[in-house]
Amino acid sequence: MRAGVRGLLRPVLGPRVPVGVQRRWMTLVTAHTPLAEDVTIRPGRLGRRPAETHVPDGGDPGAAILYLHGGGFTTGSPATHRALAGHLAAASGATVHVLDYRLAPEHPYPAALEDVLAAYWELLDRGATPARTAVAGDSAGGWLALTAALWLRDSGDPAPAALGLISPWLDLAGTWPADRTDAMLRPSWLRRCARDFGRDADPAELAPLEADLAGLPPITMHVGSEEILLDDAVRLAHRARAAGVPVDLRRLDGLWHVAHASAGLVTASTAAVTSLGASLGAHLADREDRPVTG
Repeated sequence: MRAGVRGLLRPVLGPRVPVGVQRRWMTLVTAHTPLAEDVTIRPGRLGRRPAETHVPDGGDPGAAILYLHGGGFTTGSPATHRALAGHLAAASGATVHVLDYRLAPEHPYPAALEDVLAAYWELLDRGATPARTAVAGDSAGGWLALTAALWLRDSGDPAPAALGLISPWLDLAGTWPADRTDAMLRPSWLRRCARDFGRDADPAELAPLEADLAGLPPITMHVGSEEILLDDAVRLAHRARAAGVPVDLRRLDGLWHVAHASAGLVTASTAAVTSLGASLGAHLADREDRPVTG
């Protein structure tokens, strides 16, 4: 699978390949990933945007996860992350809502963040409670999850019960270790995605790693040992813990960027999603004494 990621995805995720080609190719190469068993997928809308809902058989109807797909803010969709989302629903027992937020370069910042916040508020309007709702995402979706949580905290809105971050891309203006070879990501592509997404935004608005992290909900974070985003994930864990935020950081030895997307194909990927789902499910458990934070 590592060789497949390196051979099928890495060459296409480059600065010279048109974003439309990248979107179609990612949809094609992820189309045959086995879906989770005993999970019903329903199309719908959330926060004025298309969304897919993954409902596990026998799951907890009161638990919800708003899932934000990765793809450098320019690619990805509920279709490319269908297998990951389904396995996460099965492992957590929660209903997983995968949001089809607006993508750059057609819709630069803050369009995607606005879609995420609108989706979260609509979940609450539909009856979800913050104490039983998590926000999770991979790569660029991890940035959106963390940034949305900071925005909710600063605005005084009810915070989710937990954050789940998979290989989060946190420093859009960063530099990456030259001595670490990533099976999927190339710095040149990340730089193009950051330009397309950030465009005329204030750099301070795009830097959640530099923000005051106090008051955030508990964070469960997974990152592969062989990816160029490892150091930023470790830095987030250190800063969040120093601010009093509970953090469960799992370094997945031998795995690549968002290896969780291969759940159902690779044993280690399935195990990683199962672990993340169990952690988020524990945070969302129905406990009468759970406080609502915000």
